[in-house]
Amino acid sequence: MEQGAITGYIDVAQIVLYMFWIFFFSLVIYLHREGKREGYPTISDDGLPVFNPEGLWGMPTPKTYLLPHGGSRLSPPGAGEDDRAIAAVAIAGGPGSPLEPTGDPLVDGVGPAAWAMRAPEPDLATDGRPKIVPLRVAADFNIAAEDDDPRGMPVVAACGSVVGKVTECWIDRAESLVRYLEVEPAAGGSRLLLPVPFSTISGGRVRVVSLFAQHFAKVPRTAHADQVTLREEDQISGYFGGGHLYGHPDRLGPLL
Repeated sequence: MEQGAITGYIDVAQIVLYMFWIFFFSLVIYLHREGKREGYPTISDDGLPVFNPEGLWGMPTPKTYLLPHGGSRLSPPGAGEDDRAIAAVAIAGGPGSPLEPTGDPLVDGVGPAAWAMRAPEPDLATDGRPKIVPLRVAADFNIAAEDDDPRGMPVVAACGSVVGKVTECWIDRAESLVRYLEVEPAAGGSRLLLPVPFSTISGGRVRVVSLFAQHFAKVPRTAHADQVTLREEDQISGYFGGGHLYGHPDRLGPLL
């Protein structure tokens, strides 16, 4: 027999090739299962039973992850983690058909206004402090002299009405940029946070095209005056983002 041969038709190179095939196939299965740890749909959108809801190879075994600043998190999270009722109905009978809101979509978190059930805790920096705080807390930060300082500027809604005034900027300590503008509503009530990507600062004004004046009263507020949790961030961003579609009836339906 030739060098490296085990039998007349099997040699070491052939065995190594087979071992690689087994390893690679096992790796594909492992990665496919691990990819289901977050956001994998195990139920249908119409609530009806589905065949093999866990998909090919099933769900991964739950793991407990230790968080860097204390506490732990189970993944997959398990049943009951997010059992919110969807305030919308399908406009057609087939699965995957578009949903039509049954109430106020901005408040109910439907479609582009949807938000995830994230942790009711603030996002933390590497030093364990909250990342996003107002400048009155992050006293070592300031607005660059070459940039417009929005504090004191009026906030103008899509309808042209002045809905409030910017009283503070909320800085991201890790990224060194402004994430939110704190707005004091003209109609009274507690202050709200306006995500910077949904605003345009020009001409001494802060313009918001996603929402109209009547929507600002229901913008989700933070529970803490100087902190915003991960869940509140999603709720606030979802509310402003959903306004691009649900803010006015003329925005619904096709463009053509």
